[in-house]
Amino acid sequence: MPIVKPQKGNLLIAEPSIIGDMSFNRAVILLADHTHLGSVGFILNKPLNYNLKDLIEGTDSEFPIYNGGPVEQDNLYFIHKSPTLIPDSIEIANGIYWGGDFSIVLDLINKSELTQDDIKFFLGYSGWDENQLDSELASNAWLVSQNNYENSILSKGETTFWKEKMLELGGEYSIWSNAPENPSYN
Repeated sequence: MPIVKPQKGNLLIAEPSIIGDMSFNRAVILLADHTHLGSVGFILNKPLNYNLKDLIEGTDSEFPIYNGGPVEQDNLYFIHKSPTLIPDSIEIANGIYWGGDFSIVLDLINKSELTQDDIKFFLGYSGWDENQLDSELASNAWLVSQNNYENSILSKGETTFWKEKMLELGGEYSIWSNAPENPSYN
């Protein structure tokens, strides 16, 4: 069920009305931080055509890379569920953590001690200045939802995740779940 006020750890689900926005059309975003000063999140369902080995020397890892959002797309970010293995992690909520010591992450991946279900990588992030997200919520650009997946959200990377959320919301949203991504294809 949608909730009104966003909190760190919630999901932002793009309203069907966000059409033509390459970053946010059909996006499901995990809010990694939300304060009165602004918000930061990562798009969970927009895989890129890159693997970790394509971007980072010293690994042959096939871990996929996701488009985290339009801000700082030349930087690599990660969320994970292994704070005891990755020092300097920041808890988001529900057993999900953001960042930490990347050299240790790389070592753990190379030793096969982290799996794709433990960690997710992003180029860029989604960011909102003070009051910007509230303004977008008021204009019905986003639905705010509890993250009922907890830390298993890391394995929710399919491009069909938005459609699943529309069906889950039901009513008029279930109709949108079958609409083409680009209305001109209709």
